[in-house]
Amino acid sequence: MRIEKRFPGILVLVMMMVAWTAACAAETVKPLSLSDSVDLALKQSVLIHAAREGVRGAEAQKKEAFTGFLPKLSTAYSYSRLNEDPSFVFPGVPPLIPSGNITTGTKNNYNWSVEARQPLFAGGGIQANYRSSRLGVDVARFEEAATVQDLVQEVKIAYFSILKAGHILNVARQSLELLKAHRETAQAFYDAGVIPKNDLLYAEVELANGRQFLVRAENSVEMAKSKFNTVLRREINAPVEIEDILNDRPFERPLDACIAAALENRPEIRSYALRLEQAKSLVTLARSEYYPNLSVVGNYARYGDTAGLSGSPYKDQENWYVMAVANWNFWEWGKTGNRVEAGRSRENQAADILTNIRDQIALEVKNAFLLLHEAERQVQASKKAIEQAEENYRINTERYREQVGTSTDVIDAQTLLTKVRSDQDNALGDYSISRARLERAMGIAVQNVSR
Repeated sequence: MRIEKRFPGILVLVMMMVAWTAACAAETVKPLSLSDSVDLALKQSVLIHAAREGVRGAEAQKKEAFTGFLPKLSTAYSYSRLNEDPSFVFPGVPPLIPSGNITTGTKNNYNWSVEARQPLFAGGGIQANYRSSRLGVDVARFEEAATVQDLVQEVKIAYFSILKAGHILNVARQSLELLKAHRETAQAFYDAGVIPKNDLLYAEVELANGRQFLVRAENSVEMAKSKFNTVLRREINAPVEIEDILNDRPFERPLDACIAAALENRPEIRSYALRLEQAKSLVTLARSEYYPNLSVVGNYARYGDTAGLSGSPYKDQENWYVMAVANWNFWEWGKTGNRVEAGRSRENQAADILTNIRDQIALEVKNAFLLLHEAERQVQASKKAIEQAEENYRINTERYREQVGTSTDVIDAQTLLTKVRSDQDNALGDYSISRARLERAMGIAVQNVSR
């Protein structure tokens, strides 16, 4: 009896848990926006992580180069044991002073020293090395920016590819429904003895082709989703729900403005421009070997005949000195000259690569621009074609029902309708993808996430 009283309460609790689970599931499949997809990809990407590690490494190299301006400190502790006490033979001055051995040191010798060396002049080599390393940090940052833009473009293309494939899937489903309807009409006519067997078979063959078209469309959607999950580094079979944002929003910038924006914004151009500056710095670094190196050295030392460095009867416990040092390798058989010449060649090479990069980017922008406007014209043309194809299908269907048209006419009209609908969805998807590629070519892939 107690169980019967508790049962309604348990049932309510179970229903509440089921409702809560359903609410969580609904929240889980909330469609991803394009901006959310980009943010997730940027957080998850190992390529972005690798690029950031490159920046960290370049910053560490810059700090290392800066130490060239600072004094170098070193210390040394040594112990040496001689086979006998050092001495020399004193000849004496007979008969006043007798000759003999005079001890001048000890067998056990302990030494400890601290040295500071401050460079004063290195022919500009220290400055050139630091400048090159500082430019290397900026190069790494622009390479990171390029990696980010590449990833954003990849996310956009994967996102729009899902939408494009989804639209084609809808067309395949619509086509299959039309083919089923026609097959049923043909079956009814055949059963009534109005049409021959081959007309019914033709309708059934086209229905089978429609099912194959649907299977291919479904596979295309699944492959597009797998690509999307891979780009975002999600589980490859994770469910994908995204917002349908395919549109033919006009792109109004002229080609010249697009090329100008690319030459200004593309991180690749800035990166190679900095590489050119790096090459110039390395030439200066090589030329620094023509000059002497000047430095100041300070040294403090302690000595002893025991490990405590407390001196000995023969030598003071400590001493120090300060000196100026000039080192100059003035002849190395053309080594420095050849190194400078090699640096100049790398500088010229960097300049040529920069020029080529500019040309290639201008070409990339123009190609993307033309493909975008080609897709735009295809979208506009397909809208009118769909209206005509739908009317053509309606007329041929009515004619077939009245038996003044053939099954072939209906199938042809339906095939044409499916084609123009597919063409429109392909053009609409290609338009969004081409827009993403143009934005990447212009270097604005991050600032302008298409919606």
